[in-house]
Amino acid sequence: MEYNFKEIEKKWRKYWKKNNTFRIKENQNKKYYILNMFPYPSGSGLHIGHCLGYISSDIYARYKRLKGYNVLNPMGFDSFGLPTEQYAIQTGKNPYDITYENEKKYKDQIDNIGISFDWSRKLSTSNPMYYRWTQWMFIQIFNSWYDLKDEKAKPIKNLINEFEKNGNYKINAYTSYNIKFHSETWKNYNSLKKETILQYYRLAFLQKSIVNWCNELGTVLANDEINNGKSIRGGHPIYKKKMLQWHIRTTAYSNRLIKGLNYIKCSKSLKKSQLNWIGKSKVISIFFDILNIGKIETIILYPELIFGITFITLSKNHFISKKIFYKKNFHIDNNLKFIENSVFTNYYAIHPITNEKIPIFISDFFYINNNNKVYLGIPGHDKISKTFSSKLNIKTINVLKYQIEKKNEVCINSNLINGLNRKEAKIKIIDFLLEKGIGKMKIIYKMYDAVFSRQRYWGEPIPIYFKKGIPIAIPTNKLPIILPKIKNYHQKNKDKKSVLYRSKKWAWDEKKMKIVSNHLIDEISVFPIEINTMPCWAGSSWYFLRYMDINNNYFFLSKEKENYWKNVDLYIGGSEHNTGHLIYARFWNKFLKDRGWIKSEEPFKKIINQGMILHHSVIILKVIGKKIFISYGLKNYKKYKFLLQEIYVDISLIIEKENNKIDLNKFKKFYPLFHDATFILEKGIFFCKRKLEKMSKSKYNVIKPDDISEKYGADVFRIYEMFLGPITQSKIWDEEKINGIKNFIKKFWGLYHENGKFNVIKKNPTINELKLLNNLIKKIDEKIESYSFNTCISFFMIFVKKLIKMKCNKIKILEPLVKLISPFAPYISEEIWRKFGKKRSIMYTSIPNFESKLLLNNKIKYIIMFNGKLKFIENFDSKLTIDKIKNNILNHPKTKNILKEKKLKKLIIIPKKIINILY
Repeated sequence: MEYNFKEIEKKWRKYWKKNNTFRIKENQNKKYYILNMFPYPSGSGLHIGHCLGYISSDIYARYKRLKGYNVLNPMGFDSFGLPTEQYAIQTGKNPYDITYENEKKYKDQIDNIGISFDWSRKLSTSNPMYYRWTQWMFIQIFNSWYDLKDEKAKPIKNLINEFEKNGNYKINAYTSYNIKFHSETWKNYNSLKKETILQYYRLAFLQKSIVNWCNELGTVLANDEINNGKSIRGGHPIYKKKMLQWHIRTTAYSNRLIKGLNYIKCSKSLKKSQLNWIGKSKVISIFFDILNIGKIETIILYPELIFGITFITLSKNHFISKKIFYKKNFHIDNNLKFIENSVFTNYYAIHPITNEKIPIFISDFFYINNNNKVYLGIPGHDKISKTFSSKLNIKTINVLKYQIEKKNEVCINSNLINGLNRKEAKIKIIDFLLEKGIGKMKIIYKMYDAVFSRQRYWGEPIPIYFKKGIPIAIPTNKLPIILPKIKNYHQKNKDKKSVLYRSKKWAWDEKKMKIVSNHLIDEISVFPIEINTMPCWAGSSWYFLRYMDINNNYFFLSKEKENYWKNVDLYIGGSEHNTGHLIYARFWNKFLKDRGWIKSEEPFKKIINQGMILHHSVIILKVIGKKIFISYGLKNYKKYKFLLQEIYVDISLIIEKENNKIDLNKFKKFYPLFHDATFILEKGIFFCKRKLEKMSKSKYNVIKPDDISEKYGADVFRIYEMFLGPITQSKIWDEEKINGIKNFIKKFWGLYHENGKFNVIKKNPTINELKLLNNLIKKIDEKIESYSFNTCISFFMIFVKKLIKMKCNKIKILEPLVKLISPFAPYISEEIWRKFGKKRSIMYTSIPNFESKLLLNNKIKYIIMFNGKLKFIENFDSKLTIDKIKNNILNHPKTKNILKEKKLKKLIIIPKKIINILY
């Protein structure tokens, strides 16, 4: 009987769906929550690189379920964002329709490879019933501040109460600006003035900042959406632009984000990437007196360069800048000359050591995020300072007297640090500043507050309206604020606004408590709604919580459900999520805990980053601006040598991989635009270049799982992808080697069948057969727990080969075997399980346990060396400890014979490999 995988897979997909086999409910069993990182449902669907994580998590989820755990293994879609919006612009389709089609395609592909996701818990970030709670959470963040004393977020009402009582003299808050006022003054402030002050404390706040702007896409982009100065989506140029944007004060959580890493099991590289993103460092700050103004404090990153300070610049929103602006009336003073958006203030700071006068400038030249910063200009050692000083001719104001001699890094011209190297000088200066009270140690972080505004259409609407310029949260009982449908999604560059400003019905009526037409805006009872939308990471920062309680219409997560599932036990995804996504998800979780809505400080217990699937892409040469293609071996062709560009083409155009030949007839059909192109050949052949790189849609080197499953079967595909290598390492895809797995599945099926019939007997197995089985059970159990799925497959292959050789078809051997292999090959396992007469799915059985007394007494081979030279080989019992092995080898007759009167110096043991005796 042949293994007809197409019929069998179709049969069991239908069975699983009809019987809700993978649907999970809370019960008395111990829980296990396994999660894949949120995928984006693109139109091109899944490729086999995506499947690596899904298959890995599915194997572990099925295994834990067989071990008696109640396993939550959900899936959903991060469905807001640029790709869908851009596709909608290009095709004229509605983003809602595009998203629905793409999600269905993803679900069908995932189901085809037998992934046991609980689709009853499916969520989409673009579903209003989901983003209702994203909007609710944003309002809570907006209405919160961070108390440094208690290290937690608190309601903004608490802060207002403190202001009304005491001003802010006793407020220990994390803020971007510390304005002082008396309580009576606060009470007399109008609403706009009060809100202006509160914006410095709110965890969600509006601020002008310099952002990454893309004219072509018409929106702000995050740093991880940019590569080499261009947008990842479309490769468009990025410009720096100052805009009023919503921000989330993630920096308030910097220290807790670092501390929390101690409670996450993950790779060292992941922790390193998180630490680098946050960027904690210990520095010293120094104080400068400013004549007739007061004092300023600023950080000096290189204290040993303190004698090189030639000028100081302040950002325009620094409190000293505002004092100077007020005193000098800068906005109408025509005598002040602005150069490079900078101005000399006619004020000086006093150097804390030399007492020299240092000129002060106000400028945005140095301030990427336009924070309340002070920049110390040291043009003798800093290229940016040198550029600034040359533009403003600062040398005529002050001359650099103290330098560090770069040749031997010796500080000179100062009695304090003369003769010291740079490291010694730094220590000396810090000690001096601390001793004299003109400096203090501080902890700083590299991480910036996250920009939360996006000027695109396809995103969560921000639930804020503006009442005479004051941001007001829309009442939470009126959520969700649903994204309005518009006809034109394209962002016109000249508008510089979100496309939502084109919506004719996007105003808030305070009395009727609903969205109304824009023409009703009167600034009395009807007000404009925020036209920017949220970034993609808003919805993906808390989705793991919603899976626990997907159908709750009253709250995002009930206490009962959270008490059961708690947090994610295993989180699997690509390393590209190691920075931004992980930071934001952890921040979001900590905020919700602070406000008492959840209990867990960290959302994820263990994180595994899957490796990449590598595949050879196809690159050809094209003459820039012309329909002329040149065979790759002619890249030095004189006529076009400096006019060639490399372009990627689809891998399906290859006819002979080993010779890198392109099928030109197929090429012209694939790219109709080039049906009349000219091709310069090499001896009648058109060659390409092959390059091994990450499987990616942009490189046109992807393989669809549908194609592999259709050709070989889903079980073969699953096992082969796992067999390629460890889950955390990158692996090369080579379809030619998949036949080995195909033959293994054929042999496995043959164990249970003879002459087309199911043939398993009830005869008792031999002791040797039982020992082989118990050994396999133990190895599989150990390797699955360490996620070594490729090693498991090797063990299965060896075991099946031995059973075939022994002609073993006994039920007490073959029934446990099919249980063991079912997480890896669910379709064939379900079919064989049914042939055993079982009425329920194999998912409802349990994994077999090994018996210690039936384990094989394995031996480990050691190479015995003396002073690095091989002398003999010895086998030791695998149960022996290193100390017992050491004792045995020293008392071995051959060892004693070699050593004789020689003095033993050292014995080196490399476990399970080598023993080296030095004398």
